[in-house]
Amino acid sequence: QMWTNGINEASKMALLAWEKETGIELVQINGQRRYGGPPPGWVGGPPPAGTEVYIARLPQDVYENTLIPLFESVGKLYEFRLMMTFSGLNRGFAYARYTSPQDARNAIATFHRFQVREGCAIVVCRSTQKRELIVKGLDISVSQQELEAMLQTVTEGILSVTLHASPCQRPAKLAVLKYRSHEAAALAKKALMEGNLRLRGAGMRVDWLDPQMKQKLQLQEDEPSSSWVHGGKSMAVPRPAALPPSLQDVLEHLNNLCWRHHLRTPLFITKCVQVNANGWQRFWYQVVIPGYHMPISGFTWVSQDKQGQTEHEKAKVAAALHILQVLGESL
Repeated sequence: QMWTNGINEASKMALLAWEKETGIELVQINGQRRYGGPPPGWVGGPPPAGTEVYIARLPQDVYENTLIPLFESVGKLYEFRLMMTFSGLNRGFAYARYTSPQDARNAIATFHRFQVREGCAIVVCRSTQKRELIVKGLDISVSQQELEAMLQTVTEGILSVTLHASPCQRPAKLAVLKYRSHEAAALAKKALMEGNLRLRGAGMRVDWLDPQMKQKLQLQEDEPSSSWVHGGKSMAVPRPAALPPSLQDVLEHLNNLCWRHHLRTPLFITKCVQVNANGWQRFWYQVVIPGYHMPISGFTWVSQDKQGQTEHEKAKVAAALHILQVLGESL
């Protein structure tokens, strides 16, 4: 924990005393301090959607010894995350995740505009759970593999990376990054913004992907491809379905399986190696799962069309279904 001596010492000492008294453990990683996720004694998977609330306008010298008992007074907390500065002050906002949607609604009804101290009314509302970032200002020469290699070094929990020609700034590119959760996306946004990262001399600008830009990108004719890089061993693959399932659904299922078995987010590479006279494309794919003993690769045929998923997305679905089959047999 990076606390600067001399700043808010009394509140910091009170927090340490509270931690010692209650036995509660707070873990600080990448600018946020977390309790729970899951809490001690929790059995089963995480709570459903609609259980997290966003808390804003916090006094910067208020800590978990005040906030956790307050928010736990209306329902059981699964997780509490307080955003922190390097000085040890909070950044003015936090997230509380409850074990049920009803408890989250109770928190909003009870604590929205609640005065945590005189003259300090806080804002409490439903968490929006944004999971997509947009990276602007990429040089036109930046490749998919180059961008992904850089992202691997600074972010975790990424589901997909798609590279687009910028509809607003030409010649330039932008990228859409999709993460497994709002928390992972928020951490990635912070890391990318604070890292002042550059690719081919160009400074990147990072923000949440807004609905208007998302719609504009979907209307573009040039469909992006998606890939990750690594090497490995080939196995038999399932035959592609005539109506492929949603890429997001399959990846979420796969990621959940990996998390349950203490593996990290799978990394994909897809490459078209053959096109026949009827327009069907044969893709080679390879998947690396950090923590698993070997990469997994194979081939699949996908149909070429202008609607729904791109060919690379269809290949990625086939690869993810194959990995689910392999992990289901081997773990």
